[in-house]
Amino acid sequence: MRHQQDRQIAKINLRFMGGTTNQSPHFHYLSFLSFKLIKSKWYYLPLTLILMMSLAACSGKSLKNSQQNNQGTSAGDSESNLTFFDVTLEQADEVGQPLWKVKAKKARYTKEKEIGQAESPYGELYQDGKIVYQIKADQADIEQDGKRLFLKGKILATDPNNGVVLQGNEMEWRPKEYLLIVRNQINGKHKQLRAVAQEARVNTRKQVVDFVGKVVANSTEPQLQMRTEHLIWQIKQEKLIGDRPLQFERYKNNQITDRGRGNSAEVNLKTQIATIKQNAQADLLDPPVQILSNTMTWDMNTENVKTNSPVRVFHRVEKLTVTGNQAEMKIPQKTVYLVGNVNAVGQRRQSLKSQNLTWYLDKKLLEAQGNVVYRQASPALTFNGDTAVGNLETENIVVSGGKTGGRVVTEIIPESPKPKN
Repeated sequence: MRHQQDRQIAKINLRFMGGTTNQSPHFHYLSFLSFKLIKSKWYYLPLTLILMMSLAACSGKSLKNSQQNNQGTSAGDSESNLTFFDVTLEQADEVGQPLWKVKAKKARYTKEKEIGQAESPYGELYQDGKIVYQIKADQADIEQDGKRLFLKGKILATDPNNGVVLQGNEMEWRPKEYLLIVRNQINGKHKQLRAVAQEARVNTRKQVVDFVGKVVANSTEPQLQMRTEHLIWQIKQEKLIGDRPLQFERYKNNQITDRGRGNSAEVNLKTQIATIKQNAQADLLDPPVQILSNTMTWDMNTENVKTNSPVRVFHRVEKLTVTGNQAEMKIPQKTVYLVGNVNAVGQRRQSLKSQNLTWYLDKKLLEAQGNVVYRQASPALTFNGDTAVGNLETENIVVSGGKTGGRVVTEIIPESPKPKN
């Protein structure tokens, strides 16, 4: 029987250090019993330790005096702090599938926690019997209650399937909810994305990460930085979704090329297309143009910006504003196409209205088609026609009747006579 006990202890590879283990034969027997219970059902650990503490209290007055005199440790301290070596924590569900497993070289047990102050813990989190995350730390406090696992320390959590790495100072695993929460100075890493936040909530079933609080996310392709309070990362779909007001900056060769903002946005990392909704705004550096609309689609691969809702395009240098029902801007060609109720207005209130307008930003040239009306304030005159071409800034506009053979109508408005003194 003694030989079998020794083999069992060696197999478990768990050693116990306490103030009374070397002085009471009762403790040797209870230690073996506790090891066996720990291996099979870890939630029995507190009951086992209470039994061990009770036997220690009954071991006699001389043992208590020896503890106080030789070790300088109170009975309350010895009962509330126990140290273990080569610890393994395991939790399974109702059908026996593992929920988590954590190993530590050394751990101190307290009454308040299942296991505390674990050194070099390494663990595995399971879903449907398969590993979904691997966790490790140099040192951490560990708690478990059968429903959740909680670690506090510098935690590193890695998804071996998709390569997501999350770092933080707190981690909570709720297997019944398929939820992994990493809190306190979050740093997330992946080949597609790097992000910092106050908290990250991972749905391991859907492979979705919610970054919450002061989120700054940098994508690799496209080179984009997003800042918001809540960002949803759909890992399998390769999408970033912001459902709160957000700002973003686009980079090329590590230099900022464009800026934007909106109340919400969705970025497809695979197609490199961003859809900005509600008060969408894009500020381009070259050319120096601002685009405002309710909804905007930005293809960052082809560098095209499209809007299917009323739009306002403003040239910050020329102070020229153009509005319309829809627009498309080809950034490399520096060309804007506007459709429907187009109205271009210059600094001196000169205007050009039409149904369609092509704006060549480099040439400072406007080409208008359909129900063209050109007006200028000084001298006050109006031109009506089918087409118009020219520079609105210099008020050099040519209006013609077009292919319809329509007649160009010129209206000259004389200045009002000045009052006589």
